[in-house]
Amino acid sequence: MLGLLERYFPHLTSAQKDRFAALLPLYEEWNARINVLSRKETPEQWGVRHVLHSLSIARFITFKPGAAIMDLGTGGGFPGIPLAIMFPETSFYLVDSIGKKIKVVQAVADALALTNVRAEQIRAEDVAGRFDFVVSRAVAPLTELHGWIRNKVKPVSQHALPNGLICLKGGDLAAELAPFGRRVQVQPIADYFADEFFETKQIVYLQI
Repeated sequence: MLGLLERYFPHLTSAQKDRFAALLPLYEEWNARINVLSRKETPEQWGVRHVLHSLSIARFITFKPGAAIMDLGTGGGFPGIPLAIMFPETSFYLVDSIGKKIKVVQAVADALALTNVRAEQIRAEDVAGRFDFVVSRAVAPLTELHGWIRNKVKPVSQHALPNGLICLKGGDLAAELAPFGRRVQVQPIADYFADEFFETKQIVYLQI
């Protein structure tokens, strides 16, 4: 997987390379005990479908040091863990309502010494505080996500892109996006990565 990442992210530091190299072996170990990634997929497929997919957000935006990002419905830690490796000076708060998934997320973050990651079993509605961006991967329709997080985004932006919601989604999104008009922006991930897996995958950004 490291060679694949270096193709698209040629400026990785040695610390980032070490963490990415350790990432999939950690998930293999944990997935044998707690199923958080599909056992029908190979670790190589995990590298594309979970790690590289998560990092498409790093091609869309560069999070600034000191920014606060919430990964809503993180599941096994995606996109939050790969993004935390990519942006070590940015704070990531990974939340999910399923405790066994958060157990894996915290264990992986601890094993990688990711001091910029905090994981918690909590429902979106109960999250306190505000964030520069909320990221999410195929958790719920955009209208539901917006309802959960519209009061959890900081009103003042420090990035060129106004604060908001960044989702990883696939398929025909026309009906889902229609209620938001010009507030929503769609970026095909195939513009970033050549693998056929990304042909129908998109980044959806909603300004909050």
